Amino acid sequence: MTKRATAKHKIDRRMGENIWGRPKSPVNKREYGPGQHGQRRKGKLSDFGVQLKAKQKLKGYYANISERQFRKVYEEASRITGDTSENLIGLLERRIDVIVYRAKFVPTMFAARQLVSHGHVKLNGRRVTVPSIRVKVSEGIELSAKAKEMAVVLEAAQLAERDTPDYIEVDHKAMTAKLARVPALSDVPYPVQMEPHFVVEYYSR
Repeated sequence: MTKRATAKHKIDRRMGENIWGRPKSPVNKREYGPGQHGQRRKGKLSDFGVQLKAKQKLKGYYANISERQFRKVYEEASRITGDTSENLIGLLERRIDVIVYRAKFVPTMFAARQLVSHGHVKLNGRRVTVPSIRVKVSEGIELSAKAKEMAVVLEAAQLAERDTPDYIEVDHKAMTAKLARVPALSDVPYPVQMEPHFVVEYYSR
């Protein structure tokens, strides 16, 4: 298991929120941070602290992608016409590993990244292994024959803790999905409030 995957519960506790909405999150029982100083009273965050936390939370949600990669997505979003925070969310939601997760082919964002990395996902009929590949509107993805028989994939579709958003068209029998449209922030089913405008403020300092 990767370091990122094993750290997912720690991310929840550091943020003080169940950012993926998982029933096994330690925040459901312990709302304080990890480590021996986790239970200390927290002071009011500065403006920078608020911005930093918003960035860490959003970055952590998407399987804790690297700072370098996350900044590149922000820079691309800032070059696109329109609201930068909305553009940022739109670019993140177009990642192929995110589409796999939204389609409920796997139970976690980390599992989605692993499924793509191991070559179990096809984009327009071609096998891909890069989780950050962007899916265009109307492009289709499909799981490999081997992935369609995996227990983790078969069980994920039955999970009641989250629904497939309406901007993803899914056929769970064929294990295929298609991006119907690029979502706005209000369309994305985050279990907790995300604040991409603070992320924009953080990077534009």
